[in-house]
Amino acid sequence: MPRPALSTFRRGLLWAAPIAVLAGITGGTLTFTAGSSDASDVPSRGVPEADAVKPVRTSGEAVVQIMAHPDDDLFFMNPDTAQSIASGHSLTSVYLTAGESDGRNARRQDPAPGADKAAYSEARQNGIRAAYAEMATGNRTSPWDRTSMATAGGGRAELDTLRADPRISLVWLQLREAGSITGDRPHSLRGLWDGRVERLESQLAAGSPVRDGFAYTKDGTVETLTGVLARFKPTFVRMMDPTPGLNDRTGKLSDHQDHMYGARFAQAALARYAERPGRPAFAVQNYLGYSTGGLPHSLDPKSTAAKLRTLKTYAWWDHTDYCEDPAGCGDRKVAARPAGHGWAQSIRYARGNSASWVQRGASPGELYAFAVLDGRLAVWHKGGAAAARWTGPVLRPGAGLDAGVTSVRLPDGRIAVFGTRTDLDGEYRREVVTSVQSEPGGRFGAWRSLGTPERDDETATSDISLPAVLVDRSGLMTVYVRDGGHSLRASAQRADGGWGPWRPAGGRDLRGDPVAATDAKGRGYVFAGTPRTVLAWAQAAPGGPVAGPVATGLPATTVALGASPDGADGVRLWFRKPASGDVRSARFAGSGHASPVLDAPGGVAGHGAVAAWEGRPVVRAGSGAVAASAGGPWATGRGLFAGAPAAAPAGFATLGLDGRLNWTPWER
Repeated sequence: MPRPALSTFRRGLLWAAPIAVLAGITGGTLTFTAGSSDASDVPSRGVPEADAVKPVRTSGEAVVQIMAHPDDDLFFMNPDTAQSIASGHSLTSVYLTAGESDGRNARRQDPAPGADKAAYSEARQNGIRAAYAEMATGNRTSPWDRTSMATAGGGRAELDTLRADPRISLVWLQLREAGSITGDRPHSLRGLWDGRVERLESQLAAGSPVRDGFAYTKDGTVETLTGVLARFKPTFVRMMDPTPGLNDRTGKLSDHQDHMYGARFAQAALARYAERPGRPAFAVQNYLGYSTGGLPHSLDPKSTAAKLRTLKTYAWWDHTDYCEDPAGCGDRKVAARPAGHGWAQSIRYARGNSASWVQRGASPGELYAFAVLDGRLAVWHKGGAAAARWTGPVLRPGAGLDAGVTSVRLPDGRIAVFGTRTDLDGEYRREVVTSVQSEPGGRFGAWRSLGTPERDDETATSDISLPAVLVDRSGLMTVYVRDGGHSLRASAQRADGGWGPWRPAGGRDLRGDPVAATDAKGRGYVFAGTPRTVLAWAQAAPGGPVAGPVATGLPATTVALGASPDGADGVRLWFRKPASGDVRSARFAGSGHASPVLDAPGGVAGHGAVAAWEGRPVVRAGSGAVAASAGGPWATGRGLFAGAPAAAPAGFATLGLDGRLNWTPWER
């Protein structure tokens, strides 16, 4: 057996002989020795924790990513992951499962090797370490220190720290994976979450410094993740979509079951972590998984090429023995199709796309900004005076909010905020909620539930969008939500302040979040994207019924939309050009097709929703920073941010990954 390359791994003295003996139950965890989890007898490549380089948590911004498998981050979270690495702030990636699959590390066209799950898990780890090292240092063989650390669930996890850049660390929990995208696999994260199995066993990688196997209960898994969060203290957490919905054609999950249930375990851990005092506030970003490949590509060619280079490094594309590990230097299954099924060409946020989270107050120049921190509504306020500063955030009571909120201003000057909330107690459930100011400039009231258009979680995994809201001249609101069947539903407020049932509003194959806007005459419009075009719903007259959907005649977009008033009798829809990221817009007046598409000058690339105020767009640039244009060259800022930007009369805002509100006046 070739010895491990010292350029890649730091050798240590942690050897262990497999002994299949029951060790005990601790903290909700049934712990076994190595023989119970197919651990390899390959010597550990770990080093004693006291000798290893220690992870560095930077002050301010700190990002934790939680994934089910090695490569979920590279396929679905990049280029955000690479931008965090380049930012100079700390990044910790946490992998729940070993990703062992069938244990055969080969492309489909290769002769089938013997199954070795421990070795395949090790190869995938090697590929991830190489990809991260290359993103951070330019050298895929930049060494890591691998150590074993105790978990809050009573087991042990592998902690890898990049020696050349200790801001970058990887945590491997090494639980057993489902081994099937949608198939019935009770011994999986899904089976553990649903209570079909009491414990889920570990699957240790061949060279992991963790040598004794273990098994976690559901609560033990949540507590383990909570402990990881407590150790790395994130201000921003990336995770997959816990409600990805079903495939319209097959009726099966549209994403891998491990992605979905891994995200639900992350949700539960974040809810528990949010109750701990003395930690920094955190925001969350969710990412769309497999189904993003069936939508128009959202990344420009340069970003796609960089993402694909990283995936090829992970996939051990050149098949050279640069790591000198008998397990292999990467994931040869991915080498068969390193772009995945269109995944390398896109990135999409499953939640948090709202560009309507900054709202004018009752007084001239007064502004409010809203975000979700710690699962609660965070409120910032700016007085009307030109020199007034933003104050906040004030965290309002009521936990369980999902990422992203939208807001509307009522005719009397009050503001209403809308979002979705997840109930993790008992049966999993998401619902639409709203909080309204008691009076103009007053406090926001308790959250009120509008229920959900979904019958139950099993029907479509609670896959509902962020609400879009129209307000009539009397102050009554109508809320629009894309449901799990990819059509539009509406709930109208009654004169007594209550809300009516969710009624079908039509549309097919809708994706992402709908958006709403009102023109200067008071006519309301709602827009929703499909993979091929944009559909519209509109009022023929102020206060009249909203009719639709009607065809806009617009070409395909990247689905994330923004809308703003445009003159007396129309609104302007803002979107991105597929496979480019360039900003485009079109005017729509409620009848006939939209106006010809206008391309904003001076391409800025990037991805995500476009915010705008009076023709001035604000976007996420290809660098990940905010960029704004007043009709001329784009001015690009610095620093990464969460979700979408928001625009207002006096300037534009972003939520930094440190949980702080960033405000830029239009005129400086």
